[in-house]
Amino acid sequence: MKFKRLIGCVGLAAALGIAASAQAQGTRSYVLTTATTGGTYYPVGVALATLVKVKLQNKHKIDMSAISSAGSGENVKLLREKQAQFAILQGLFGKYAKEGSGAIQADGPQPNLRSIGMLWSNVEHFIVMAEHAKTGTVDDLAGLLGKKFVIGARNSGTEHSNRFLLNNLGYSPEKFDLVFLGFGPSIDALQNGTAAGTNPGAGPPVSVITRAFAQMGDKVRLLEFTDAQLKRADGGTGLYYRFVVPAGTYPGQSKDFNTVAQPNFLAVNVDVPESDVYLITKTIYENLPFLNNIHAATKEMSLKNAISGLPLPLHPGAAKYYKEAGLAVPDRLMAR
Repeated sequence: MKFKRLIGCVGLAAALGIAASAQAQGTRSYVLTTATTGGTYYPVGVALATLVKVKLQNKHKIDMSAISSAGSGENVKLLREKQAQFAILQGLFGKYAKEGSGAIQADGPQPNLRSIGMLWSNVEHFIVMAEHAKTGTVDDLAGLLGKKFVIGARNSGTEHSNRFLLNNLGYSPEKFDLVFLGFGPSIDALQNGTAAGTNPGAGPPVSVITRAFAQMGDKVRLLEFTDAQLKRADGGTGLYYRFVVPAGTYPGQSKDFNTVAQPNFLAVNVDVPESDVYLITKTIYENLPFLNNIHAATKEMSLKNAISGLPLPLHPGAAKYYKEAGLAVPDRLMAR
């Protein structure tokens, strides 16, 4: 009898352990960190999280929530500290994370980060008060030296990519009177005359750029990049490329806007289970029309371009899906 009771207790304990494991398996909730609400990261992040919730929560018990943040710089920190498991990052920050360079040099390489896939282009929108736009190109930034320039929220991807671009273009950021604000407040600063320019880089149409032209009209102007300026801005990294914003994208925009862009990509912590990342990757690329209906920037996304230009190795779950989908995954993207 005692032996039977012992077996019963062991069985009960095992059952409870299985139940606890199943419960834990049934409550996999992930956090996707994005950027400030006025750009493209946040609405697309919300769309991605909603897609995961709709397609995977009931059947596979995978849930995802999108949160706003200061952008790529903070997102790397949130991933490292495991306050988030997924993040949208600029390609520049993927490079920094791999090398332990640039804005995160003090933190060193980030071996916990992996790529899932390319998303869309992070397009530079240098916008200044029209009185400072003498040539209509980024050479006009010389006229803003000493004036208030909104460089982005502190430690955001916007701040650090602007520093990267300004330095490469030959303008030390510290020569401007720097203001640290998110996308919405940066346009407010232009409107109320407390800033002369800003660059809220994001996938077009950028809501705050739309607002700026709708409310200020020809009082503001977007600065274009020549081919020579593009080469200078890239600084030999190969990250930046030509991007043309079609006429009519913004109110009063009667012709194409020639600027530059870098890629955005979806990153993940390496310890997220392979099976979950596989299902999330599959769900994203098999439901692109859902995302396209949320934000026009996602129309750039395609399975064909999913692994183009990724700065970090793929998570094994993403690599598994791409191979099943028929993509040739290069060795450089396979995690060692």
